[in-house]
Amino acid sequence: MKYGLIKVAAAIPGIRVADVEYNVKQIENLMIQAEGKGVEVIVFPELCITGYSCQDLFRQQLLLDKAEEAVLMLLDFTRKLDIISVVGLPVRIGSLLYNCAAVIQGGTLLGVVPKTYLPNYNEFYEKRWFASATDLIPQDIYLAGSPVRVSSEPLVFRTCDGACFGIEICEDVWAPLPPSNNLALAGADIILNLSATDELIGKHNYLCALLAQQSARMMCGYVYSSCGFGESTQDVVYGGNAMIFENGRMLCEADRFSLEPQLRIQQIDVDRLRSERQNNTTFRTAQDGSAARYVDCKPTTPRDFELIRQVNPHPFIPSPSMMAESCEEILSIQTMGLCKRLSHTRCDKAVIGISGGLDSTLALLVVVRAFDRLGLSRKGIIGITMPGFGTTDRTHDNAVSLMDSLGITQREISIALSVKQHFQDIGHDMDNHNVTYENSQARERTQILMDVANQVGGMVIGTGDLSELALGWCTYNGDHMSMYGVNAGVPKTLVQYLIRYLAMLPAFSAQHDTLIDVVDTPISPELTPADEQGNIAQKTEDLVGPYELHDFFIYHLLRFGFRPAKIYILAQHAFDGKYDDETIKKWLQTFCRRFFNQQFKRSCLPDGPKVGSISLSPRGDWRMPSDAASALWLNECEGL
Repeated sequence: MKYGLIKVAAAIPGIRVADVEYNVKQIENLMIQAEGKGVEVIVFPELCITGYSCQDLFRQQLLLDKAEEAVLMLLDFTRKLDIISVVGLPVRIGSLLYNCAAVIQGGTLLGVVPKTYLPNYNEFYEKRWFASATDLIPQDIYLAGSPVRVSSEPLVFRTCDGACFGIEICEDVWAPLPPSNNLALAGADIILNLSATDELIGKHNYLCALLAQQSARMMCGYVYSSCGFGESTQDVVYGGNAMIFENGRMLCEADRFSLEPQLRIQQIDVDRLRSERQNNTTFRTAQDGSAARYVDCKPTTPRDFELIRQVNPHPFIPSPSMMAESCEEILSIQTMGLCKRLSHTRCDKAVIGISGGLDSTLALLVVVRAFDRLGLSRKGIIGITMPGFGTTDRTHDNAVSLMDSLGITQREISIALSVKQHFQDIGHDMDNHNVTYENSQARERTQILMDVANQVGGMVIGTGDLSELALGWCTYNGDHMSMYGVNAGVPKTLVQYLIRYLAMLPAFSAQHDTLIDVVDTPISPELTPADEQGNIAQKTEDLVGPYELHDFFIYHLLRFGFRPAKIYILAQHAFDGKYDDETIKKWLQTFCRRFFNQQFKRSCLPDGPKVGSISLSPRGDWRMPSDAASALWLNECEGL
């Protein structure tokens, strides 16, 4: 399970109802294919050895004997295979017949799991043939010559590298209290479901929602395999559903209504699931009293690692189908947070520095939306441009254009003279463009905003974003400080999408061209002089690295606690063809160093609305000692 990933498969073999020998050959073919592709665990459909649709043939001694012989054949077949296989078959235990899953690995029968909930409606009359797991008297039996313990107690199978899986069968997951609840709470990372689900209009969508919700509720992987074309007989049709979910998200699915056998392979991130559970106090509380018997699987041969999962290079960006809805939701959270603060303080004035850059533009638009929602005059928004030594015409003109078209109050206060005087006071050489040169400008701007807010009885609205806070790319007690930071929960990559979304709204049609140019302007604090052509010379991403890389690092470090080695391998996959390995390594090192060194700035952040699953607020979302050492993280980066 290198990097915490385990490769699993959901298989749909070709089936002939009651033709056991044919079915076994089909199952073996898919086992071979899966094992050749490095699959560690494969699951087949319910009763796949005999076929699910045998009906009263399940009362035939010949069929049941052949099913047991099939297990013997599979045990022999798998002796030299490096894969755990889960197949469905009827099993006689005492005087009763059970619908079971058999777990087979390397010629060994690891366990047998009986079905708990038996449907008995419409065309399904399983209670006519099978008993429930609740009817089972715990006992040791021999199946295909192999001793095995059978009971209704939950079983969790543990692979040699520590990944744990449990099993439920078809109807079990539709029950009010599915067995997978207890299995997951008892430690199963992954649930395998052997199923036989017929097709009805609308049923597939419901099934997908059910499995997604179950995997999300239990914070687990869910591998579902349901029989296909070969089972279709009499009044029912089986379309074939092979689906793999992880914590509410479908990773892959088979083609429904295919005439051919199918195999769907994906990697489940067990590290990610365990991180979710570790951080979820509700899950921890629910675990009390949950128990299962653990069965250890056999050791397997180490294999070369290959990442086959799709890795989203922009995890903060909504999918295209959800873009408008998600952007509106984020903006509404920002807007309502500010509305509450303004109404609580009975404040009808907001002071904001407008640079013509991304962050101040988004913050201004959020303030405008808040004032409009509260029925306040936009003239109560005091936008201040504060040109300094690095301000370019492009950003200044965009700032002025926005304020003009939005109808807010404008003020322009140059910081040049006051900063020059400050340099004289502290004895700083104007030609020395070091951190003092830059931060003095940032603090002068913040002082102006704070003093104007006192002057008009308003509050200063912060513009800094989540990415800047993670990197510490802000001046302590300069742009780091405000009275309410509306962008505190929004990463830089998302800021760009939000502004593009707003530019397309009728309410901001007059600002469309300006907003698009703001997005297209290089990101810069503009604290050092422009070049000879008057263009921005100080480009942030040249200094600290591409924000899309840093946002990727932020997401995986803070959301799941991944170590640098895993973040690196994920970034290689996500940005393949865009950034080479050395570039990713360089900026990952930069990120880890800055993230640790700049924690002191995050320990005293102003209030700001949380809009996503990641926040750096010191009031609960991120608590980290300011003096924590970064050596472990940097050393691992160095070894990549």
